[in-house]
Amino acid sequence: MESAEAARNAKETLELAFQMSNILETGLDRHTLSLLIALCDRGVNPEALATLVREISQRPGPSAPSATATSSASSSRANPRQTSKPFRDMVNASL
Repeated sequence: MESAEAARNAKETLELAFQMSNILETGLDRHTLSLLIALCDRGVNPEALATLVREISQRPGPSAPSATATSSASSSRANPRQTSKPFRDMVNASL
């Protein structure tokens, strides 16, 4: 019974946070918002997360590559560990 109530409270909390997010026009979807809340619950610095979200949202989105660019891009892709380093640094600094 308590787990059902806890689940209901979590759902209501997420819905309220999502409504606030929409009012503030953050552009965050429910899934992303729930991940950010979970990270905060685990002790990640909310200011570091906010900075990261702002930085990521300001980056230009990926464009559709041409056929020739696709073959050359696949061989020169960045290492995923290198691209996520700023995120790891922010998370580690906040713990």
